[in-house]
Amino acid sequence: MPGTVVFDGHCGLCTRLVKWAARLDRRGAFRFEPLESEAGAALSREHGVDPTRPHTILLVKDGRAWYRSDAVLEIARELPWVRWPARLAALVPRRLRDRAYGFVARHRYRWFGRRE
Repeated sequence: MPGTVVFDGHCGLCTRLVKWAARLDRRGAFRFEPLESEAGAALSREHGVDPTRPHTILLVKDGRAWYRSDAVLEIARELPWVRWPARLAALVPRRLRDRAYGFVARHRYRWFGRRE
C-alpha cells in the first residue's frame, strides 16, 4: 500500500515539489493529498496536525507518521536521483534540519507564492 503525503495545497513551493516528486515516483510509492481536501484534513487531524494551520508536511506509511524534515527525507529515499542526497542529509541532526525546515515554512508564501 502506498504512503500518503499530506501537503499544503496553497503553498507554491509545496505544490511544485509534490508535482516533481509525483513525476519521479514511477513505482507508485506515494499518494498525494492536499491538506485542504477532506481526506488530507482527516488524516492530518488523526496524526495531530491542525489542518487550519498548515506548518508541516505529513507522510503516513505502514501505520507510521513522519513530520517536517523527517517526512521530506523519507519521501526522498523512495525517489530515484534523490536517494543518496537524502541519506547524506539524514546525517545532519534533526534539530538543525527541522530548524531549517521551519525557517522555509515560515517564509514559503512570501518566497514562493500562495495558490488558491
